[in-house]
Amino acid sequence: MDCVLVLIAAPGSGAIGANVTGMLRGFGAGAPRWLAEGEALEVPDFAGRDDFLAAIAALPLDANLVPVANRRKRLLVADMDSTMIEQECIDELGVAAGAGERIKQITARAMRGELDFEDALRERVRLLKGLDTGIIDTILRERISLMPGAKTLVATMKANGAHTALVSGGFTPFTSKVAGALGFDEHQANGLIVADGLLTGEVDSPILGQQAKLDALRRISARLGISTADALAVGDGANDLAMIGEAGMGVALHAKPQVQALAKLRVNHGDLTAVLYLQGYEKAEFVGPQLP
Repeated sequence: MDCVLVLIAAPGSGAIGANVTGMLRGFGAGAPRWLAEGEALEVPDFAGRDDFLAAIAALPLDANLVPVANRRKRLLVADMDSTMIEQECIDELGVAAGAGERIKQITARAMRGELDFEDALRERVRLLKGLDTGIIDTILRERISLMPGAKTLVATMKANGAHTALVSGGFTPFTSKVAGALGFDEHQANGLIVADGLLTGEVDSPILGQQAKLDALRRISARLGISTADALAVGDGANDLAMIGEAGMGVALHAKPQVQALAKLRVNHGDLTAVLYLQGYEKAEFVGPQLP
């Protein structure tokens, strides 16, 4: 058995019922291994897979073909914005600076890969000039929410010996708090330049973009004495593509179309616990807070 087909239902949808298991049997699949009853299962790859996938296309299910070898990863490298948290921090800063719509438009285009990430980041940060840095704590407290399943993903992988790194194209005042809240072992992001308690509209160089994320994956893997094949990378935007492509398990989470097209594994309906199911974890093995 080289690969397994992993099915993961949208939380609370009950989408993996008798109809789906019946279709699996009808298309020639073997007996399922339940990772979570009614929520996630896997079966060895089978000849009728493509026909089965076409039959379930309209259901709120994520279906991914996952190699069995080296499945549980020893390193997690995760994006932050719209991946480990539900927001884009620079967009929230933009709202506070009165430039919210302009910054959101640039962010959306950059994450779709339509703009150079570094140029787009500098342009957005310029629009934040004069913003009091005290607003960052307010945003963290009032506007930022963790992605469902984030705590469980990090806690479970750490409990099983994995190292965890939050690597963001955002800003260190946010990654430091988010990494602490989620229990990441380390974090890195861009630095905002401050003078007299105000943002200057400039960002430290070099900017952490797509290449820097890939470099971080390689550097941390080397430091741990493992291969990037032993790593899992998860993200949603164009600047995550390189690390998603390099990691042994690269996952596009509710990602932009370009990322979905290039990533081997995609989660569009599940939450971050789906990343554990892809590694073959059963729900009974999860550590930390769990969603119903």
